[in-house]
Amino acid sequence: MIGIFDSGVGGMSVVKEIIKVLPEYQIVYFGDTARLPYGTKGANFVKEYSEKITEWLLTEKNAKIIVIACNTSSAWASDSLKKKFKHVKIFEMITPVIPDILSVTKNKRIGIIGTPGTIKSNAYQIKLLKADSSIKIFSASCPLLVPLVEEGLTDDKITFQIIKRYIKPLKEKGIDTLVLGCTHYPLLKKAIKKTVGKKVKIINPAESLSQEIKKYLNENPEIKGKIKKGREHKFYFSDEPYNFKKISSLCFNKKIHKEVKDPFANE
Repeated sequence: MIGIFDSGVGGMSVVKEIIKVLPEYQIVYFGDTARLPYGTKGANFVKEYSEKITEWLLTEKNAKIIVIACNTSSAWASDSLKKKFKHVKIFEMITPVIPDILSVTKNKRIGIIGTPGTIKSNAYQIKLLKADSSIKIFSASCPLLVPLVEEGLTDDKITFQIIKRYIKPLKEKGIDTLVLGCTHYPLLKKAIKKTVGKKVKIINPAESLSQEIKKYLNENPEIKGKIKKGREHKFYFSDEPYNFKKISSLCFNKKIHKEVKDPFANE
């Protein structure tokens, strides 16, 4: 299986993109809803539970590759996970999208929106500037957007108002590219596009990530052959996911079966 984890339901937008590119492979997903949001937690906390979840996916669910479908975990925990689990390929949200961001921008003025944890980590900024030191990066922490998505208010008037408040300062900086640095944000793409206008290109890192996974599997047939095929994807959550029916419908347009169990509850 392809093992995917996130702090909650937002990572299902990543699953959606992976299924588009790799529809034949079975996915096992874990959302740590008992401890969400990761975006406001400290780095050590995020690292600890990212390691526990990765171990669980590998040993209990027989995952053959791991996808960190969480920008905060990607920022804080990906390096430590790669060091601890050297025997397995681990993908994160940030590295695959860097070339695509740089290929899209024309004026080299890039906006990034994300959770407080992702923005505080400067993970996107560090990788982008390493690739091209001449670019200008403008970021905004958007803590209210995740709750709005999980309330199902993707088209609500208040959502447009809050998005405008967050993004207006970035638009005034003259950005021509906006990176959605949180897995919930693609579910707000319509409202975000309305705010930034047609001239600003919106980048969803999950699209780049999906292509990176496909490329890796094609180049590593021995791993590709070990991943279970089928469309009976498994979705696990450590606590009852709030408004699951609404969010899963936004991602998949069909009913998704889930199982609620916390493998770390007694630790």
